Amino acid sequence: MADKQLHTGWKLQQSYLELRDLFHQQLTLKPIASPRLLLLNDAHARELGLDPEALRDEADVLAGNRMPEGAVPFAQAYAGHQFGNFTMLGDGRALMVGEQLTADGKLIDIQLKGSGPTPYSRGGDGRAALGPMLREYLISEAMHHLGIRTNRSLAVVKTGEDVYRETALPGAVLTRTASSHLRVGTFEFARRGGSYEDWEALAEYAVSRHLPEAAGSEDRYEQLLHAVVERQAELIASWQLVGFIHGVMNTDNMTISGETIDYGPCAFMNAYDPKTVFSSIDAGGRYAYQNQPYIAAWNLARLAESIMPLLADEDEPALEKAQQAIDSFRSHYEAAWQDGVRRKLGLHEAKAGDAALADELLGLMEQEKADFTNTFRTLSEGESPGDAFQGWMERWHARLADEGTSPEKAQTLMKQHNPAVIPRNHLVEEALRAAVQDDDMSSFHELLAALQDPYQAGKPARFCSPPDDEGGYRTFCGT
Repeated sequence: MADKQLHTGWKLQQSYLELRDLFHQQLTLKPIASPRLLLLNDAHARELGLDPEALRDEADVLAGNRMPEGAVPFAQAYAGHQFGNFTMLGDGRALMVGEQLTADGKLIDIQLKGSGPTPYSRGGDGRAALGPMLREYLISEAMHHLGIRTNRSLAVVKTGEDVYRETALPGAVLTRTASSHLRVGTFEFARRGGSYEDWEALAEYAVSRHLPEAAGSEDRYEQLLHAVVERQAELIASWQLVGFIHGVMNTDNMTISGETIDYGPCAFMNAYDPKTVFSSIDAGGRYAYQNQPYIAAWNLARLAESIMPLLADEDEPALEKAQQAIDSFRSHYEAAWQDGVRRKLGLHEAKAGDAALADELLGLMEQEKADFTNTFRTLSEGESPGDAFQGWMERWHARLADEGTSPEKAQTLMKQHNPAVIPRNHLVEEALRAAVQDDDMSSFHELLAALQDPYQAGKPARFCSPPDDEGGYRTFCGT
């Protein structure tokens, strides 16, 4: 068995378990009936130093029935502000295997989602339905290929068992990877349930994982806070630039690494409307598209509160440092957004009036109910989105000329930043329905292939077209 593990390439470490038991609880495996490998991300496996062909023989490992050498199954504890309300939480249906040591010396978390009950399941079965696990695989890989920081998906295994929600559904386990699963909610948990030594140990661990260049610095915790603020500002801007709506921006779903995590009630906007919200559990629109930057800043303020005692010995200077970090979110976000939208418009230089030019375009898109993705892609092809845009296009062409760039030259840059294809909600639903109800993965694989090269032109028209009517479309958390 050891020779087989070596051939697969597992090099697991357990640095998180160096934190005291407050932060985690080890698990006893609850095997599933008949694991069958449904999806394997060969390219990502190789990035992790794993042999895809060997992994194909390890469905029992990817299902959580057996642990690879070096693994210690455990669940992480954390908390979260969910829709503004604080709750003590933890991995209720996820099992941490360990951290894979890659060839370039990085540690990448390996987590099995849907693997069974944990001490944090709160009475739940700890299992996952196939549809939500396929959704997370599809959307996370789409985000990766769009160039947006995200956790990744390595594999999906069918369990051969039903899980019971409103109805009986086929079960599955997703293998998820991430730079870490440290969350804003992890720090909230430590502050509410731990000692100063626990807060400090967690912060030291976060520095070692995500800001090692600051290790040993006197102000390393302040540097960490600023780094997380900047990463999250850049991440949320990247969401806004492709019309992505997370749907459940609770503090337990905001990572210290600046990676997108948890693809439950997420979706991509079709017709541009800043108030767009798809989540079935967000009746008030707290996590609508237009609110995502504000919610991110609110979440980061909860992080700052949690580590404030580490920033200075006295309350007033600690509060001042925390406030400075949170105040910097807006400037980081606006810089990332404006840089991104300039690239979407083929502009290389930053000039006064660029923000107003972009805002005018978005206003026209909202007025005309224009498709967000296709409007920018149409401009990238040198075409007009419609008669209502003619005046704006004249001002845009004048702005291009002002920096010596013709519309034709701008198109090369624009096509690198305006995708031709995104995970259209109706196509995602069609692919998931065929996979779950008919055991037919063909539509899923076709859509996945298109999403793995999103900026390339020439995709079939059905991958690039919004639905005729998306009224009432809702997404669900899948728990």
